[in-house]
Amino acid sequence: MATGWKNLMPFDGDWMIEVTPEETSAIEPFMTPSKSDKMRQSEELPKEVGIMPIRNAVTFPGTVSPLAVGRKSSKKLLESGEAGELVIGLLSQKDPDIEEPDFDDLYKIGTLASVLKVVRLPQGSIHLVVHGITRFKVISPVATEPYLRAKIKPLHSTAKMTKQIKALMVNVRNSANRVISLSPNVPEEAAVLLENIDEPSSLADFLAANLNLDLTRKQELLEELDAGKRLEKISVALAQQLEVLELSHKIQGRVRESVDKNQREYYLQEQLKAIQSELGQDDRRTQEIKELRECIEKAGMPEKVKKEALRELDRLSKIPSASPDYTVIRTYLDWVCELPWAVKTEDQLNIKKARRVLNKDHYNLAKIKKRILEFLAVRKLNPSGKSPILCFIGPPGVGKTSLGQSIARAMGRKFVRISLGGMRDEAEIRGHRRTYIGALPGRVLQEIRKCGTQNPVFMLDELDKLGSDFRGDPASALLEVLDPEQNSTFTDHYLDQPFDLSGVMFIGTANYDDPIPPALHDRMEILELPGYTTNEKINIAKKYLLPRQLKENGLNDKTLEITDDALLKTIKGYCREAGVRELERNIAAICRAVAAKIAEGKIKQQKVDADGLAKILGPVRYESELAMRTSTPGVATALAYTPYGGELLFIETASMPGKGELQLTGQMGDVMKESAEAAFSIIKSQARQLDINPDVFSKNDFHVHVPEGAIPKDGPSAGTAMYVSIASLLMRKKVRTDVAMTGEITLRGLVLPIGGLKEKILAAKQSGIKRVILPKRNKKNMVEVPAEAKKGLKFKYVESASEGLKEALGLRTLKKTKKRKTSRRK
Repeated sequence: MATGWKNLMPFDGDWMIEVTPEETSAIEPFMTPSKSDKMRQSEELPKEVGIMPIRNAVTFPGTVSPLAVGRKSSKKLLESGEAGELVIGLLSQKDPDIEEPDFDDLYKIGTLASVLKVVRLPQGSIHLVVHGITRFKVISPVATEPYLRAKIKPLHSTAKMTKQIKALMVNVRNSANRVISLSPNVPEEAAVLLENIDEPSSLADFLAANLNLDLTRKQELLEELDAGKRLEKISVALAQQLEVLELSHKIQGRVRESVDKNQREYYLQEQLKAIQSELGQDDRRTQEIKELRECIEKAGMPEKVKKEALRELDRLSKIPSASPDYTVIRTYLDWVCELPWAVKTEDQLNIKKARRVLNKDHYNLAKIKKRILEFLAVRKLNPSGKSPILCFIGPPGVGKTSLGQSIARAMGRKFVRISLGGMRDEAEIRGHRRTYIGALPGRVLQEIRKCGTQNPVFMLDELDKLGSDFRGDPASALLEVLDPEQNSTFTDHYLDQPFDLSGVMFIGTANYDDPIPPALHDRMEILELPGYTTNEKINIAKKYLLPRQLKENGLNDKTLEITDDALLKTIKGYCREAGVRELERNIAAICRAVAAKIAEGKIKQQKVDADGLAKILGPVRYESELAMRTSTPGVATALAYTPYGGELLFIETASMPGKGELQLTGQMGDVMKESAEAAFSIIKSQARQLDINPDVFSKNDFHVHVPEGAIPKDGPSAGTAMYVSIASLLMRKKVRTDVAMTGEITLRGLVLPIGGLKEKILAAKQSGIKRVILPKRNKKNMVEVPAEAKKGLKFKYVESASEGLKEALGLRTLKKTKKRKTSRRK
């Protein structure tokens, strides 16, 4: 029977239809090989037939196949004749996704079939039963409407009954019978039918129709006319299928044995429990449950959490240890018991001692230290007060992370740190639900369990580098953690019970506050850690960095001495940073060089001065480029603030014949481009005031460029410098080489205040700038800038861009005075 091994048969729609045993018995009389042979010999095959495309299947001669018809063209083909008389050509589609295939989308060789029965269902679909007659080949298409028609050539299979063919038939019969015996869903009639097929070609077609092969391999079998070669290919396919079935049968046998063994062990375990209970002894499982109950009682967890833990423990005692839920519940109870529900470290509220610790670990940072001491004072007066949530913002290397450790040491608390850089999964904060395999709590509860106390100093490092994707937004998950009104009932997905985080002192760190989401920013008290001045760096190097590197390299203050001049030259010539990391690396390089000489026995001690630095660190890396950069009109120096501290930007402007277009390059961001366009518009509007010929704007193109084009730049504070750069070019006057400026400009020519004032002034001082042009509204912020940073600098506060231009060009007035004409007396 054609459906013997698979109850799912092909059709010309998108899906298979299931053939019931009743349908199978109804079509079985048509499946005898003799019937097929009689039709081939007695019926005159047509030279032109209608073509019905079918997908995901191949029909074979001598087999009966049920089809479900869905396409309009196929329905029209069925209407062209009566069931029992209609002969159609069945061709398989190359791509089953094509809804309306043409001849190019079909294989050239298919099966000529007679329609035995057509059943029209109420829903409008049609089921039919076809009987394969013989193979055919499409000679030429005849029509595509209303259905496909083609001229065909019947193809007859060749087969001589040789000893090899007989041997192949015996081999495939044996293999097929073995497959039938191992397949539970194959009816017994299949084996009977298999024994009654004597013709090689019919046997090959019957097996090919029922083997579980892909479309391409079935089509190859259909196109193979030599029955011997077909039987060889089918023998290989049967061997592969038989190997899989035997392996599956073997695995099922092992599983059955394992289940029987587990049932036997469970029965014996239950008997053992009964015996031990009679003897008054506890088994290992009972002892484990007893220990977990004691842990729950000792953990000091809230009543609600305790009730849930005891409920889970009760579930654990009722399920077998082999159950998957057993491990899940046991791991959950371990986590619940190990969390420090009631364990707290007592704060050291000695203000003087805390001040000594902070001063010992960090130089200056008076504002930060003052805030920590204020918190300790409040905690001393009100022990039940909430912990603050601070956020340190500053360039790399200024001591944000180490400051958190010092705060923990000053308060007598444990210190916990997690890095949020690159974190994209919300579950890293809140944990996974217990339904997932390998689920764990989030990093917050993991670190609190490790430190063993409910009130550590918890540092959330790199807040500005949090990511987000399809797995969630960790920044949103942190909103509950960092909200003093909510974190007393923080609920982790894994724990699914509230845990009190109100006693934790959270400290966030970031290089820049712009990437921090506003809602998260609002929950934290921002404390800025600006870059260090040169004098501060020298003091930090002498008090902290140098002693640490001497110890790490096996030296002491007697074997190596670095002079103040050498440290100053290292800071100015070999480091260009807001923090002190590069400075420490250079000090480490000096220590290693001296340690190598001492180890070789060349020297016993060494004093490193400014002149000897080049031999150890190489030539000076950073020199002032101001004179070279601003020696021509059209170049102005701007002050910028980056996550890594203050920097100098050089704004360059050039003109060339054109139509008045403005080109902007140097990886400027949108805001910076808008500043350049605003500056250009202001200069156009002030052309006569600046003594610039208005015709120059229509006859020339202008190009504004910010060097170091590989580095992205953005922000409005370069607006004043762009205005000065363009005006300098058009007025053909050089900008003073010792002047740098910052300030946002408006279309009215006003200069607006900016941020990062201290960092910008430090960058100007380190680069050799003597005069700084600042917005007048920033004058009140100058009290926050250290006196050392302002020493040696002159500041000009301006309200308008034209005032800044006069100062940058060193002019008293912008417009030239016209010479009076004098008349000669005759």
